[in-house]
Amino acid sequence: MMVIRNEGQWDRRRVEEITREAFYNLHVPGCVEHYLVHVMRGHADFLPQLDFVVELDGQVIGNIMYTKAKLVDEAGTEKEILTFGPISILPKYQRQGYGKALMEHSFYQGAALGYDVVVIFGIPGNYVGRGFCSCKRYNVCLENGAFPAALLVKELRPGVLDGRRWFYRGSPVLHVDEAAARRYDETFPPMEKRRLPSQEEFYILSRSQVLD
Repeated sequence: MMVIRNEGQWDRRRVEEITREAFYNLHVPGCVEHYLVHVMRGHADFLPQLDFVVELDGQVIGNIMYTKAKLVDEAGTEKEILTFGPISILPKYQRQGYGKALMEHSFYQGAALGYDVVVIFGIPGNYVGRGFCSCKRYNVCLENGAFPAALLVKELRPGVLDGRRWFYRGSPVLHVDEAAARRYDETFPPMEKRRLPSQEEFYILSRSQVLD
């Protein structure tokens, strides 16, 4: 039986272990995502109402976490939005619908809280099936005017983004102190750092932009 519920304090270390296992060697040798989970919970932008775990037969196998972010238009008008990440599913349960269930549940709950836009950085193939589109389609860019290929946008209320140019500002908690992350990683059982093809894919995508 699958259950989705809010993360409890008793889940925290297990969620970090799951995040570490899901991301280790995926984007770079090792990972920092479990440290991000650790520090995110204490940040002002963290949204505990949208911090969910998925259980399968009573065992936690995945997690999704949200922080507040902003869109700012060219007149300086600010719009508070959502961003999620990490979203983590234990590798042996990936591609079985658990991540999809977590996202859909969190979208519904986010909309119930009054949010109407989600912006993330992610691999498009993982998210276009959940209603995310290129940032270019919604005229959402970084503060330097760039439209990264990995910057994806989903409207929780159709039509809320009206075509004006929006500049995305994520939470500062997402800027990870890599030295602190390495120290925190040493509190977990050792894992072998390896170079994998997925890291080159991430390198290319993370430096790519959508052009006219």
